[in-house]
Amino acid sequence: MTDITNVKDPVCGMDVDPHKSQHHTSVDGEDYHFCSAGCKRKFDADPHRYMHGGHAGHSGHGAEPAAMPARVKDLVCGMDVDPQATQHHSHFEGKDYHFCSAGCKQKFDAEPYTYIHGRHSGHAGHAQAAAGKPASTSYKGKWTCPMHPEIIRDKPGSCPKCGMDLEPMEASAESDQHEQQAYRALLLRFIVATVLSVPLIVVSMHHGLAMKLGMSGLWIQLALTTPVVFWSGAMFFSRGWASFANRSLNMWSLIMIGVSTAWLYSLYALLFPQTLPDNAFMGGLPSVYFESAAVISALVLLGQVLEARARASTGSAIRALLDLAPPSALRITEGGEQEVPLEEVQVGDRLRVRPGEKVPVDGEVREGSSSVDESMLSGEPLAVQKQPGELVSAGTVNGRGGLVIEATRVGSDTMLARIVSMVQQAQRSRAPLQNLADRVSAWFVPAVMAVAVLSYLVWWLYYQRIDLAIFCAIAVLIIACPCALGLATPMSVMVGMGRGAREGVLVSDAEALERMAAVDVLLVDKTGTLTEGRPAVRAVKLVDGVEEARLLRVAAALEAGSEHPLAQAVLDYCRERNIDSSGLQDFESVTGKGVRGRLGGEPVSLGNRRLMESQSIEGTELDDVAHGLQQSAHTVVYVASGGRLLGLLGITDPVREGAAEAIRALRADGLRIMLLTGDNSSTAQAVASQLGIDEVFAEVMPEDKHAKVTQLQQQGLSVAMAGDGINDAAALAQAEVGIAMGTGTDIAIQSSGITLVRGNLDGIIRARRLSRDIVGNIRQNLFLAFIYNSLGVPLAAGLLLPLTGHLLNPMVASAAMALSSVSVIGNALRLRSARSER
Repeated sequence: MTDITNVKDPVCGMDVDPHKSQHHTSVDGEDYHFCSAGCKRKFDADPHRYMHGGHAGHSGHGAEPAAMPARVKDLVCGMDVDPQATQHHSHFEGKDYHFCSAGCKQKFDAEPYTYIHGRHSGHAGHAQAAAGKPASTSYKGKWTCPMHPEIIRDKPGSCPKCGMDLEPMEASAESDQHEQQAYRALLLRFIVATVLSVPLIVVSMHHGLAMKLGMSGLWIQLALTTPVVFWSGAMFFSRGWASFANRSLNMWSLIMIGVSTAWLYSLYALLFPQTLPDNAFMGGLPSVYFESAAVISALVLLGQVLEARARASTGSAIRALLDLAPPSALRITEGGEQEVPLEEVQVGDRLRVRPGEKVPVDGEVREGSSSVDESMLSGEPLAVQKQPGELVSAGTVNGRGGLVIEATRVGSDTMLARIVSMVQQAQRSRAPLQNLADRVSAWFVPAVMAVAVLSYLVWWLYYQRIDLAIFCAIAVLIIACPCALGLATPMSVMVGMGRGAREGVLVSDAEALERMAAVDVLLVDKTGTLTEGRPAVRAVKLVDGVEEARLLRVAAALEAGSEHPLAQAVLDYCRERNIDSSGLQDFESVTGKGVRGRLGGEPVSLGNRRLMESQSIEGTELDDVAHGLQQSAHTVVYVASGGRLLGLLGITDPVREGAAEAIRALRADGLRIMLLTGDNSSTAQAVASQLGIDEVFAEVMPEDKHAKVTQLQQQGLSVAMAGDGINDAAALAQAEVGIAMGTGTDIAIQSSGITLVRGNLDGIIRARRLSRDIVGNIRQNLFLAFIYNSLGVPLAAGLLLPLTGHLLNPMVASAAMALSSVSVIGNALRLRSARSER
């Protein structure tokens, strides 16, 4: 071998140190070196493809081909790709793109703009992709707007189009820290605004105190208002200015105009009262709007604090999913076993998974057998027995047996990583609550400005009154200040959330309030949602002449030493009846069949029908009973002693109390109900039959649930998803409304907009009625707010002056503004006295 530092991996083109790499092969007398077992496996399968059509590497790897095909860059990982050899292509906006693997193609298809603009991660992307946690190199430090995904920035900020806060494109410690900091910063600004606004309202609204303080009171108002407007409300000005600069008028445009005009006019009135018309005074003092500017700022900040708190918690589900993968793996090498960071694990590595440990990557079992808890994928409480040749997934939990697996998928290709990716994409794609205020602002802002300009021109040009022209134009902008508008939605949401909490319905996302009332389809998980999620013995069937205590004594003794997931159900049943579980000898687990041993010198066994047949134990007299139990969603366990069948146990996950009545009520309310479960078809059909559910989709994986939600949405349907497990997280995040059982996993709760505290399905009925009440209340509030603005603006423009000889009195304007806010608050408080039917 020549003395060189690095050579090229002929498969992927990466630089490889031949002295350190453990992956080598020799063809036609030449040595080739690889970065991983995966690249070596590809080369061994078709060496001439890479010798004469791929990376030739160092001269020692063979002669360069006479006409090597042109190679292009994989935009995701940065590797060189032969467009003729690869099978992974995408066509986007009239151009073809080529990729080294299906994983890179999938990432590109999900976010093409991110990669087209040159943000690939280079070979480090594949290095990180080997990690047990999904690589975030392509998105790291990238922020996007959930309403305008084409907006991508290198740092957090506001969307230039709609003013919304940008959200991180990938969950990371850095993005989480930023979200938490943003929430705390907004909370501090809101607290300062509230603390200063309370005495400001007292000083401005208490007539006697205002008269006693005189001009000093106005200076106090200025001192209290200024930090609220220019420190607490600084974001209003930056977002409002951006809305004008980008010609995308929205609520921030209206807030900036109203707050700034109120403060500037009030300052002018305080400094130059002699220039104001006579009706601009009240009690000898110039009328000012300091309290309006401060209160509006505080109210809008309240809404932003609630939004920031929700946004800071949306990444919790993703971070919890990332934490399911262990930080390291036990790799088996020729020199022994070595614990390595997960990012160093590559396809083809052999890994040892000890009892009780999490599986680090997706792989194939090579040695050993054990039961593996796959509830994070299937949602089912029953662990799955794994033997050589069967597949295991990253994040699942090994039972009591030891396993040796060969890594088949790592990093972003694992099942766990794909669940994380689906949750991320679903959360980014969800539009925020777009209430009437946002939609109307697009025309209301220019309309207000047009009225202000028109009133100025009329009074100046027609009446030759420059003082009235300025006063009326400013009055229009102040009257348009969205005081009641700022209260309309937050008040209804807060009061409604409080009522929901009292009724066991926790709402974490205001969007869920709007969309729940309009849902067309409800997808329901089985285990933990329709059922209790805890297997229990529900039937004991005995052979004639056998006592139940004898059967349970044998079952308890055998299950006391078993790792099978149904063992706990049997033991719980026996303990309730004070059955002794000691005395078993020669315990043996028979893979895929059951357990056996000796009790009191007699052979005993417990397991499925195959175990009985392997021991020539007859049980035909109970076959019909067993079949009937299986048809009603029971798992049947046979118990034998001394070569003779004693009887059988029927174990099932019981349906939740009241589930059938809740399903009937939901269907009567117009909802289409579908059952989605990872359990087997016969069990799913049995549960669906009990509850009157006609549409059943069984044996589905997490991505299948997510795909079903997407499919229904593409049909124009509004979808709600109810679930309780990790496997439901992606579907819960994708659905218009995610509903989590309060008894379920934290990840499911964090991925949902609504949580049912008691975990009962009748909570969905209450949530649906609560949604209708809140949405109706918000619309009423917005109507009250806009009616005030619609009537107040023309009056402020001087409409009454030609008719009555008077302009709108500032005192009347202030009273009207206060009255509109009071009416909105009073209407929102009506939600407290309403009660959803139970």
